[in-house]
Amino acid sequence: MSSGNKGPVKVEVRLKWDPSRFDQPPHHLDIIAATYSADAPYGPPVYVVHYDSRSPDGTINMSRHSRTGQGLGYVEAMTLELDRLAASFARVVVGVVIHQNTGPKTFGDLSNAGVLVVEGYRELLKDDFAQLAGSTAGTVAEFTRDASGTWEFHPMVRGFDSEPVAFAAEMGAAGRP
Repeated sequence: MSSGNKGPVKVEVRLKWDPSRFDQPPHHLDIIAATYSADAPYGPPVYVVHYDSRSPDGTINMSRHSRTGQGLGYVEAMTLELDRLAASFARVVVGVVIHQNTGPKTFGDLSNAGVLVVEGYRELLKDDFAQLAGSTAGTVAEFTRDASGTWEFHPMVRGFDSEPVAFAAEMGAAGRP
């Protein structure tokens, strides 16, 4: 899946979920992106981007963030400018994690949750997390750079039972061949 010969260039990952009931603590979800070097595409991430950070070079940014899910439609968004990433990067993995600070929650505990990955107006992935119902975190997309420098998109919906810090460290292993 690519746009011409360049592959995906500028991608947006959007996240939605319904707020919790008024008598319950809020559901707090986050989009997380981890970058991997060409020297170790399945090794530890070079850096991780989430709601409280951005990539050092400004190529991966959170443009919208929600701690409650309140709002219409997709309430959280992350932009990845793959064409601007340094040649030293060969892989980017994107995932979603549920904060566990108000007690255990899985995707099955949420209503109307979903993720949308788009490039411009073209939908690359749309998922409702149904297959992740028992998970507290999950990867959704993988972007890999081939030898010619072209980025490729791979859907990668896989569940994890992790809190945010542990998930950020282990999420890249999900795509290991």
